[in-house]
Amino acid sequence: MSWLQQLGDGMRRHGRLIRAAQWAVVLVYAVLLVLPAVLPLPDSQARVVNNLTLLAQFIFWGIWWPFVLLSMVLFGRLWCGVLCPEGSLSEWASQHGRGLGIPRWLRWGGWPTLGFCLTTLYGQLISVYDYAQAALLILGGSTLAAVVVGLLFVRGKRVWCRYLCPVSGVFALLARLAPLHFAVDEQRWKANNAPRLPLPNCAPLLDIRRLQGASDCHACGRCSGQRGAVQLIARSCNQEILQAPRQPGSPWDARLLLFGVIGLAMGAFQWSVSPWFIALKQTLAEWLVSRDWLWLLQDNAPWWLLTHYPQLNDSFSWLDGLCIVLYLGGSALLIGGGCWLLLRLAARAAGDRALFRPLALTLTPLGGAGLFLGLSATTVKLLRYEGLALAWVQPARALMLSAAIGWCLWLGWRQLKGLGTRPRCLGWLCVLLSNGLVGCGWWLQFWGWAG
Repeated sequence: MSWLQQLGDGMRRHGRLIRAAQWAVVLVYAVLLVLPAVLPLPDSQARVVNNLTLLAQFIFWGIWWPFVLLSMVLFGRLWCGVLCPEGSLSEWASQHGRGLGIPRWLRWGGWPTLGFCLTTLYGQLISVYDYAQAALLILGGSTLAAVVVGLLFVRGKRVWCRYLCPVSGVFALLARLAPLHFAVDEQRWKANNAPRLPLPNCAPLLDIRRLQGASDCHACGRCSGQRGAVQLIARSCNQEILQAPRQPGSPWDARLLLFGVIGLAMGAFQWSVSPWFIALKQTLAEWLVSRDWLWLLQDNAPWWLLTHYPQLNDSFSWLDGLCIVLYLGGSALLIGGGCWLLLRLAARAAGDRALFRPLALTLTPLGGAGLFLGLSATTVKLLRYEGLALAWVQPARALMLSAAIGWCLWLGWRQLKGLGTRPRCLGWLCVLLSNGLVGCGWWLQFWGWAG
């Protein structure tokens, strides 16, 4: 028995210890989310080391979320199954809820994509990275929704995590790259050999026997060793992406990746430093003034609709909100739509339109790297505010971005394997251009506009 299999089986045996760790995370999460929201706003002299609000901001947006994303690439959805506070609370609530069946509308595959896009947009409108009240509204609102869904549907399960969580789609995409996963031998499962352990409670409602890959599995270890057919193993990081043409899949993962994770998220991270955003706002302001439509220039919206903290000279006007919506929407359409078009052309050049989704998934490393770079920009900002120079950050960003693009290009080349030289080269050229489009966007943010 390998050490990985022993580790997986140990997770099953020590389920109570994992549950205790989950509740510890819930407690820390609640303290960091609620307390800063009721404390006064930090003044200009406050620092991470002496102010709970700034400390919570640094932990949530500087450490927690960037490294949760990184954990998906390294360990699969281990965070979901072992540590996520929303999942823990939703499952706990469902044990005491009504246990209703899951309605058909709730099973719609587009909810995670819609939830991610709306949450990302709303978070920018209320400055979720900068203010504790905004973080409580978005993260706390999501947690409350998870509990309500748990109280309503299917006793003892995580319906929220399976169908509605705004980040579950992103996590599923990144987990495809994980070098570890719980592999299932379906033939051995059917043989029903010993040991005949009690059927595990698969909280995310998966058909364990037919489970393939790491994208849906929450890596909780509850099924490890079941019928001798489930075990934790190592695999190639490329395996699940390269097997995409041979596996059925939803079109929503490609849409989320191109238009959400790559296009919309890039706009969310870069609008505050973009000269294009400033030009858009100035042009619209002049147009409004010329027509005497001055109400859009007022900053009287409540904080839960648009950022409004006049005591810190930080308030968004209605025009600011409109420009943010336009900029993020434009980024999603320009970057995501550009990649969509290029990859459609790649599939057409390859002579197989069904290759579009597999080719789109080859951009997963670049999408994950972009999310990590964007979120870690908050980490860098807060650390520099504490007086750290961090001269190594720009070379590290360039290295990560280059490595991600190289990985995507290699995946694209492998995905086109078996074609003739001409269609393979034409298809790969389109893949190259799509990677270049995304890379150009990140270059503008970190280098082109920085000077």
